[in-house]
Amino acid sequence: MALSSFGDHTTDTDLTALADLLAGPLLPAARGLLGCRLHAGGVTVRITEVEAYAGTGGDPASHAHRGRTPRNAVMFGPAGYAYVYFTYGMHWCVNVVTGVEGEACAVLLRAGEVVDGLATARERRPAIRRDVDLARGPARLCSALGIDRAAYGAYLLGGGPVRLRPPAGPVPPETVVAGPRVGVTGAHDLPWRFWLDGDPTVSAYRRHVPRIRR
Repeated sequence: MALSSFGDHTTDTDLTALADLLAGPLLPAARGLLGCRLHAGGVTVRITEVEAYAGTGGDPASHAHRGRTPRNAVMFGPAGYAYVYFTYGMHWCVNVVTGVEGEACAVLLRAGEVVDGLATARERRPAIRRDVDLARGPARLCSALGIDRAAYGAYLLGGGPVRLRPPAGPVPPETVVAGPRVGVTGAHDLPWRFWLDGDPTVSAYRRHVPRIRR
């Protein structure tokens, strides 16, 4: 069945392939999210940068590192659901849950290009002067899409208000770059951030610098 409400020709076969990708190993799933489109609040963003986080025990930067809590429960699966969290007392960030149920893996959507609903995204971010900066960074991405706590636990491959769809066209493997994650305190040198090379919407890299206690 074509999901015409999304404004494209996505089929059940396309969604099944995306579901299979997300249910598989973490890093291929993260790479495969590049070029995918996320729609919410009348805006569609093409994902240009992501960051992978493993589950319990293996990744000190993961929100699930110490086990299940009310905050991270959706991370434990199944795949394809949205893990939304609040950070720094002011910003929302959205992740796509991946992997086998119980593993608690997720991929942070770090940046994207607004490809539909540009006027709405501008209204939500009136201080942003350049369109390439509207969703450049995980908090800006959520702001442009109007994503907040209400999206927590949403199934992204269905027909709900927050929807994830495959890329409109193939993403050449040679355009995908890997590097260290941004601003994390643990395992910050793991090359688990992936982005589209040369895309102007990709966020700036900032390595975490521990604060010196006086």
